[in-house]
Amino acid sequence: MPAPRKGGLFGRRRADAVSEAEELRAWIARTQGLDAAQVAGLVRQVETEAAALREKASAEATEEAEGILKDARETAKEIIEDARRAAKETERVRKEADRHRQNIVEAERRLAELQGRIVNADETAMLQEAGIYAYRHALDDAIAYRSRLDTLQNEIKALARAGRAVQAATDWTVNGSKREGQKMVRDFSKLMLRAYNAEADYAVRSMRPHRLSSLVDRLFKSRETIARLGATMHIRITDEYHNARVRELELTADFLQKKDEEKEAQREVRAREREEAAVQRELDRQREKLNKELGHYQSALDRLRERGDEAGVAEMQAKLAEIESALQDVESRAANVRAGYVYVISNIGAFGDRMVKIGMTRRLEPLERVYELSGAAVPFRFDVHALIFSKDAVGLETELHRQFASRRVNQVNSRKEFFYATPAEVRNALQRFAGQHLIEFTEEPQALEWRAGRRSGEAGAPVAGAGGVAARTA
Repeated sequence: MPAPRKGGLFGRRRADAVSEAEELRAWIARTQGLDAAQVAGLVRQVETEAAALREKASAEATEEAEGILKDARETAKEIIEDARRAAKETERVRKEADRHRQNIVEAERRLAELQGRIVNADETAMLQEAGIYAYRHALDDAIAYRSRLDTLQNEIKALARAGRAVQAATDWTVNGSKREGQKMVRDFSKLMLRAYNAEADYAVRSMRPHRLSSLVDRLFKSRETIARLGATMHIRITDEYHNARVRELELTADFLQKKDEEKEAQREVRAREREEAAVQRELDRQREKLNKELGHYQSALDRLRERGDEAGVAEMQAKLAEIESALQDVESRAANVRAGYVYVISNIGAFGDRMVKIGMTRRLEPLERVYELSGAAVPFRFDVHALIFSKDAVGLETELHRQFASRRVNQVNSRKEFFYATPAEVRNALQRFAGQHLIEFTEEPQALEWRAGRRSGEAGAPVAGAGGVAARTA
């Protein structure tokens, strides 16, 4: 029997099982002549080596599986940690995004609130500048406001002298000394009050009626700043003193507005007086002229009577009757303050073709008033569409203004007599109200200067130059 091979019957790993089986078959074929004992021993040896081979293969497989499992567990652990970190980062980003969204919403809300306040402030300012002002304290005139302001300012001084302007801590100590602490509190209180009063005095000096709300807010913020800076010593401006200074601002705004209104009324009175004086001078000149003519024709009539010229006397008497009628008309005009001319004028070069001015004058020569309006304030002369004499010119003008009230250019100031209307629309209204007084109406404006300027511009000349000439001519 051949000796067993070193390293086992097969000498290979299990991975070569097919080759080992073939080798085993060949070996069995070669050893068929051996006895049963030898064969049994060989079989046991083969079984032993096979069992060892299986045990080794199982151990190697187990070890390899445990390594793979360990690697898998470590990889899974890393993946889980990465997932946890990613989840935490996602949550942080989400919270950060939520916070930013909340901040954006809050900022948008605050912006809308501020924009609303700005719009309201702008609207209030525009209305107040236009003459619509809401008085906080209704008094009769500027003198009454000035008197109330003087009284209030004396009250403010009395509050400061009585120590009722500032509140502060009473138990403050410095280095254990209550006296030193009280002195420090008094000094700081005076300093804070001086700063507050400086802000209030500035608001009074710079007051304009339309700035009242913003100046009151500014004074309130100054008070809040003082309370914040003096929080350690509990220093703050008292409500009583602050309310008194706010009333001072309100009264100051009311006083300025009332004074402006009274100045405007005085300007209107002076303008009306100038107009009345011009009318009176015109009436006086006309009266003097007619009286001279009356004396002249009366002397001529006496001479004709002396000569016995009946035809000349009759003609002269007719002329004297005309002069006396004109003189009576002048006296009637002087006595009747409502008599005069209603005029309808336009300025297409300055205001376009859909705007007219409807006014009234008592002058004997109404065109003089139109010439005054065509002064340096407008670039072109006004065109006259109609001049209507009426014994109640004031009533006729008022009725026309009422008819076109919704088209008034300046809805706030009724003294501005411009309306969005065409001359044809005014003519139709005049036909209803002026009646027999409407003698002639010119619908199409001449606008000579404006049309000449346009033609110059179309010919290549600069329109601005033509406008400048027109303005100087006007």
